[in-house]
Amino acid sequence: MSEVKKPPSSGGERHGESGRWTRFVTARPRLSLLLALVVTALTVFAGGGVAERMSSGGWEDPGAQSTYATKALEREFPGSQPNLLLLVEAGSQAAGVDDPAVAAEAERLTARLAAEQGVVGVGSYWRTHLPALRSEDGRQALIAARVPGDPKAASEVLERIAPHYRGEHGPVRVSLGGPVAVQREVTTTIQEDLLRAELIALPVTLVLLVLVFGSAVAAVLPLGVGIVAILGTNAVLSGLTEFTEVSVFAQNLTTALGLGLAIDYALFIVRRFREELAAGRDPVGAVGATVRTAGRTVLFSALTVAVALSAMVLFPMPFLRSFAYAGVAVVLLAAAAALILLPAALVLLGERVNSLDLRRLWRRGPVSDAGPDAAPGATAEQRRGWGRAAALVMRRAPVFAVATTAGLLLLGIPFLGVKFGTVDDRQLPGTAESRVVQQQIRDGFPGSPGGELTVFAEGAHGPAELAAYRDRVAALPGVVRVDGPVSTGAEASYAYFSVTTEGEAVGPRAQGLVGDVRKVDADFRTSVAGQAARLVDTREAIADALPTALALVAVATLLLVFLLSGSLLIPLQAVLLNALSLTAMFGAVVWVFQEGHLSGLLSFTATGDIETTLPVLMFCIAFGLSMDYGVFLISRIKEEYDRTGDHEGAVRGGLARTGGLITAAALILAVVMVAIGTSRVTNTKMLGLGIALAVLMDAMVVRSLLVPAVMKLTGKATWWAPGPLRRLHERIGLSEGESPQPAAEHPEPEPVPAGAR
Repeated sequence: MSEVKKPPSSGGERHGESGRWTRFVTARPRLSLLLALVVTALTVFAGGGVAERMSSGGWEDPGAQSTYATKALEREFPGSQPNLLLLVEAGSQAAGVDDPAVAAEAERLTARLAAEQGVVGVGSYWRTHLPALRSEDGRQALIAARVPGDPKAASEVLERIAPHYRGEHGPVRVSLGGPVAVQREVTTTIQEDLLRAELIALPVTLVLLVLVFGSAVAAVLPLGVGIVAILGTNAVLSGLTEFTEVSVFAQNLTTALGLGLAIDYALFIVRRFREELAAGRDPVGAVGATVRTAGRTVLFSALTVAVALSAMVLFPMPFLRSFAYAGVAVVLLAAAAALILLPAALVLLGERVNSLDLRRLWRRGPVSDAGPDAAPGATAEQRRGWGRAAALVMRRAPVFAVATTAGLLLLGIPFLGVKFGTVDDRQLPGTAESRVVQQQIRDGFPGSPGGELTVFAEGAHGPAELAAYRDRVAALPGVVRVDGPVSTGAEASYAYFSVTTEGEAVGPRAQGLVGDVRKVDADFRTSVAGQAARLVDTREAIADALPTALALVAVATLLLVFLLSGSLLIPLQAVLLNALSLTAMFGAVVWVFQEGHLSGLLSFTATGDIETTLPVLMFCIAFGLSMDYGVFLISRIKEEYDRTGDHEGAVRGGLARTGGLITAAALILAVVMVAIGTSRVTNTKMLGLGIALAVLMDAMVVRSLLVPAVMKLTGKATWWAPGPLRRLHERIGLSEGESPQPAAEHPEPEPVPAGAR
């Protein structure tokens, strides 16, 4: 296809709509870089040690009844909600936990723990002789305590006291478990895994970038943008920890999106810059044109990703909100670095951006410029290959559309059997101390530890009312027994009951009993806590917020894509195809992590359910990243259509010019997410591998097959919009093209390559 080109601009070209920042950056590139380096250095100090101030909790709704009951029980009856367990095992020389020497040492440890600052509600088997605190073989027993406060404060207490109790103590050996120990190990494991992921992802990413760009200098630029985005986001999260709870899991998103999106944005910025240089512009003029074109697309992409991630703020769980904070911050910082820091570097580098052109190492003869539409490192033959592939798909559009849609829906079928659960110690590797302790309790102690429902009662007028309520609860189907009431005194203004249920701690029967217990009549106020109650409340909170969150994502995406395309149909296609691209991810999550397929290969323990908040998190991230690639493809197709007026040629040309680039960007982002997926914490592994699969399916299946097939079927109606909306788009819409020609000046459409006929 012949291309109508504008005459190259000079360095004095006015940048007009490119914005004040572009004029400043191109006029003072060294000062811009210096300011960026100073700000980056400050963020290193501001964000240092942020992981230590983050929480491993935040899974529950702060306004839920179960959360209220848990806090009330902690305040009034600390011993009713132990979160620290000392597993005391009798030595080989002792007869068991009832051996006098063992009992004496255990009592000494219990008294010492009760005297620790920051520890309350200490009890033990040797003081209460409760059967539930003694293992069935008589070799192990428990000391239970409560470490009050938020997860961060509790973790600090545990870190201080743990070395004094862990290990050998005369005739006994002590190991630490319980929720606070599990949370502490989750936090430290994630920190270690994140460092390892960065050490894996950075060098592999650099090698891939060199191969994609064919230039070592150009390959370093995206990594610089990513590092700036990551450091800046850590500083933002560090500040947020002073005001709200921020989950430590959010750091993984910071690393993944910081590198992934920075690379995406830098790929398109550097590609366009090299195109403009090849067209004859000088470095300053090339940067101005790049920011006006590819820079707008990057800005649109950042907005769409940020909108998808910001939807998590609508959910009350701090865990999800943390990802919104981290995600929006890293996306906007990556875009800002790509639009401010990167142009300054490109002005200074100029033609040297192609230094150490590695294509010379494997191509014979001189390296010819592939032309202004070349992707970094792409050959003309590779672009023709993408064009032929697009033409082939459009020739068989109904077949590809139906087959691809059916295949994606088939891959999503396992998600129909999803079961939601709560996070427990089995997130950790099998060798983690707190995981070993909890597993020994599950296997060797009677009952279902932690599986009871706890009813907090307040405002009762006497023992008779409490006893009558206990009898009504005990009569419910599925209740094994009701222990209590334990009250604060003769007036019994506060009391609690422990309700032992049939079946698993968070199984369907226990979940059903939560509602049944809450419906039992009482002359005083009651609230229910426990694992099953937390799960029920979390599911209700997600169900309440989900429609609003989905509506926000859908409406914002429709609006942004309309402003980009000027079409009514393309935004609808974008939303529907994006959602369809996620089916494989959700199906794989259930098939692998819930049902346990590949658990040996991936080194995790399947629990038979999926943590309730994770599908929401994965949807928001994957949908945003899918829109990232969708915006890049749509913008180039729109530019081609505005230039030629040929619908099929625009689809073919847009895919030819961006297909390789989008695939390369997806592969690099998948590498980063797989590195995150090497984590020993199951939820992080699920997040990393699931997002990697979604990204690859979107780039290689949806963008390469489904989009051209659907656009062929919709034909020129793809670009239709009513007059008022079209005029609105002409006034405020954005695209990657510079100045589209009038339709009358469109050159002849490019013929379909012979190999695709």
